[in-house]
Amino acid sequence: MTEQTPRAPRTSRAARRAWAAWAVVRVLRDRNAGLYLGGVVVSGFGSSAMWLVAGIWVKDLTGSDGLAALCVFALWAPTLIGPALGTLADRTRRRPLLVWTNLGLAALLLPLLAVDSPGTLWVLFAVLLVYGAAGVVHDAAEAALVATAVDGQLLGDFNGLRMTAAEGMKLIAPLAGAGLYAAYGGARVALLDAVTFVLAAGLYTLLRVHEPPPRPAEGAAGWRARTAEGARYLWGHAVLRPLVLAGGTTMLFAGVNGATVYAVAEGLGHSPAYVGVLYVAQGAGSVVIGLVSGPLLRRLGERRFARYGIALTAVAVTARALPYDAVALASAVAVGVGLPCVLVAALTSVQRETPDALLGRTAATAGTLLFAPNAVGLALGAALVELVPYQPLLVALGLTRLITVLPGCGWTRRSPRP
Repeated sequence: MTEQTPRAPRTSRAARRAWAAWAVVRVLRDRNAGLYLGGVVVSGFGSSAMWLVAGIWVKDLTGSDGLAALCVFALWAPTLIGPALGTLADRTRRRPLLVWTNLGLAALLLPLLAVDSPGTLWVLFAVLLVYGAAGVVHDAAEAALVATAVDGQLLGDFNGLRMTAAEGMKLIAPLAGAGLYAAYGGARVALLDAVTFVLAAGLYTLLRVHEPPPRPAEGAAGWRARTAEGARYLWGHAVLRPLVLAGGTTMLFAGVNGATVYAVAEGLGHSPAYVGVLYVAQGAGSVVIGLVSGPLLRRLGERRFARYGIALTAVAVTARALPYDAVALASAVAVGVGLPCVLVAALTSVQRETPDALLGRTAATAGTLLFAPNAVGLALGAALVELVPYQPLLVALGLTRLITVLPGCGWTRRSPRP
């Protein structure tokens, strides 16, 4: 591209707002970034609908809450072997991998057309497990290719807009998926998801990016060694390690907090359906922070941006213990704003600080460390909320987050560059 990136103005607040708006416009004008975001919107719509409907489908066929919850576990379980799955993103060119992964996911969903009784549910769980594994590979390849295809100065803006697009689909798609399921059943939702993956694959084929050939594979021992390289690089990096660990611990606490949401609704005197209102409020906060993440990252640096997000989330979780609807809604919005900060900061740092040859494995390792603790937190929170009143649990959760997580990010204004 011939267009040059100006320095961020520091003369006035209006000038900074103009710079932020210009950066967002430039991301949207960039061909590769626009195609990526289009793929995120299209496939994210189908995935968000499918993730919700899978649990409803199982509940309707079996009446079991436990089996319905197992759907979420099947989707999250492959993140535990994320480093090994991410190695695939470093052993082949990433753009073709994205295309074929999306086409493979579309084909994978077709057997769900035969699920119509409790005896065929094993097909659904098998598909969800492979679906989650393919998602780990997809995310690793996407993170690595974005670092090559998008201007490095705009990575923060792109990652923020990507989160806005993904969270926006989470606000719209579940309602559409639930309506489609109620009218036609789960098979039609699976078919919709398959179509969105085909459309996303078509968008990825239009990307214009030069990828150097990957290093040749070295057998089974080579695979294990290459998998360990990403984890070793991440753990030994002075910038990435504290950010990723802070993000993982934050997601652990977020899981515990998420497990209390039904107790919060009950404490406010509402039915379980009120949880949907809280989730919408949280999603709206995430959409907003995604739009301004890039400018804030440039102004604050990754560590300070993460710290402010963690602090905001901790205060919001503590405030949720108060028995007022307005406070509950405000805290949900604040959690939606604060929680993504450390995730965007960590992902952007991984993309900037990691050599291209290691980026797929390192991104997948970071994804495991960031998101696997969320599943652990959900299980821990589900146990704690049965044993402890939710109000003191939320207060303890917020204070513990401030004391244990916040110091790990450091006060550096700008993250050092190697």
